[in-house]
Amino acid sequence: MVERHQPVGPQLVDELQVWAKQLGFSQIGVTGIDLSGAEPGLLAWLQAGFHGEMGYMAAHGLKRARPAELVPGTVSVVTARMDYLPSSTRSDWSAHERSRLLQPGEAVVSLYARGRDYHKVLRQRLQRLADLLAQRLGPFGHRVFTDSAPVLEVELAARGGTGWRGKHTLALHREAGSMFFLGELFVDLALPPTAPVSAHCGSCSACIDVCPTQAIVGAGRLDARRCISYLTIEHPGPIPVEFRRAMGNRIYGCDDCQLVCPWNRYAQRATVADFDVREGFDAATLLALWAWDEAAFLQRTEGSAIRRIGYTRWRRNLAVAMGNAWRETGDPAYASALQAALDGADALVGEHILWALAQRPAAAAPTDAAPVLSAAAPRSA
Repeated sequence: MVERHQPVGPQLVDELQVWAKQLGFSQIGVTGIDLSGAEPGLLAWLQAGFHGEMGYMAAHGLKRARPAELVPGTVSVVTARMDYLPSSTRSDWSAHERSRLLQPGEAVVSLYARGRDYHKVLRQRLQRLADLLAQRLGPFGHRVFTDSAPVLEVELAARGGTGWRGKHTLALHREAGSMFFLGELFVDLALPPTAPVSAHCGSCSACIDVCPTQAIVGAGRLDARRCISYLTIEHPGPIPVEFRRAMGNRIYGCDDCQLVCPWNRYAQRATVADFDVREGFDAATLLALWAWDEAAFLQRTEGSAIRRIGYTRWRRNLAVAMGNAWRETGDPAYASALQAALDGADALVGEHILWALAQRPAAAAPTDAAPVLSAAAPRSA
């Protein structure tokens, strides 16, 4: 059994890399636990209110930057990178995804969410990595994290050489871009750290310039309250009216800042089948998804990260996208489908349906095929 805090030789990190590759990870990094340099930035971000309604981020305070307070006894943090582009991803994937944003009737789900829930995938495999380490050394203290607790994962990844923090705040790697997940293993072992890498964004501002809602307010500084990923996933209430048109046909997350990043020309395909695209999440139409009832939503999103937003937010997001499609195309099928769902919709979804119906194109006159707003009010939640 390894004595607590006893230093471990660098050859063990090499073994970790081998085990990690066998488990589907692409890279392992190791860093210490002194994140004091990140504390001022974290405090400023919270004080500015950029976390929106993600109260859990403020509730933990500086524990996010103090691994040994979060998990007493922690001495080192192992960061694991797992690429998530499906193995079937086409070579021109970035251009293809950008083109889909110009097709109002298509339902765009963020690339990372088209397969199995990454929380489950990484958590299980990180635990298996810990088990292999225990077989090698004997029992040791550890805890696994996968975007599941107050952890500064990009900061840890950057310090351990898994990438650098891009201007869009995501971790970037010269040989993998940013299309990967991160997971962490907090351990009470003094593992030798891996070297950090320098940043390579240079003067590029593509991610800042392309953001539909100008959520990237400065290099490495994101106002989540403006971010479409936050609004469609984390935000529980009405989508602010000023951002609804900017959402376009994005119904779960937003990849714009990644699609224009030059480093993502080197994005790697996943080596695990878990991230293969589920039927309906790479080429579905808004009208097809709008036709799902709650039972269909639950069945089709079983084991998916999408399920966590629930049926109500799903319908809220679709309603906004349907309104945008109705305004852009003038196709009365959108208005008809929205109108049919208004009577019986709960208050949140109903409010977004009413907004969507009000997006009638100037050239579209009320007809039987393109109905006017119903007098029926949405039911209370």
